Amino acid sequence: MAEETDTAPVGRARGAGGLMAAVALTVATGAMDAISFLALGGVFTSVMTANLSLLGLSAGSHDPDRARDAAVAIAGYITGALMSGRIVRGSGPAWRARGALGVELLALGGLWAVWTAAGGHPTGGRQLVVLAVAALAMGGQSGLVRAIGPPGMSTTYLTGVLTGLLVDLALSGKVRWINTALLAALVAGAAAGGLLVAHAARAAPALPAGLVALVLLASLTSLARDDHGRLWPHAP
Repeated sequence: MAEETDTAPVGRARGAGGLMAAVALTVATGAMDAISFLALGGVFTSVMTANLSLLGLSAGSHDPDRARDAAVAIAGYITGALMSGRIVRGSGPAWRARGALGVELLALGGLWAVWTAAGGHPTGGRQLVVLAVAALAMGGQSGLVRAIGPPGMSTTYLTGVLTGLLVDLALSGKVRWINTALLAALVAGAAAGGLLVAHAARAAPALPAGLVALVLLASLTSLARDDHGRLWPHAP
């Protein structure tokens, strides 16, 4: 893992702005995964290794619906990651990063519109569309952080973060608090997403969409820039 000051997605930042943005994006991930698991076919939008396992499991247990949903999520995620990688490629990394966040926000906004039109309970073709767009948004977020963030950083798939935390604890008896914050954010986001699906289904996608919007807005302020005016994450 990079040093703690290098692990926040909108600032090798001055102050706590970068950490807050990383936590916000991770909460959005947890919420979106909860929404997809509970209401979009029992698959995930950011954990593709789990979806690959579900794809194999569904083939072995003759569950074509689960196989279809897992395949849709995987395809959406791949599309989003590739798209984000292309957006951030080239000069002007700060504005390109904002562009990738903007695409994610547009995807989540469109998802929310379709979700609301379905009364918070999309079925059939609408469910597959919402699932694909949700996975595209999470793939885009993953691709952005992977492409221009510090090595080992993620706001979506956090198995490596958990492993790093445990290894650091075993080797040195110390824990990097940024890792703990991100893992807690994922759990909190999943809990919030689950509560929204259960008690305010129409509003559920507002949580991840709102958090990404806040991060994008924050990226336009000085909190989101390093001492050279660059937006984090950026290429080393």
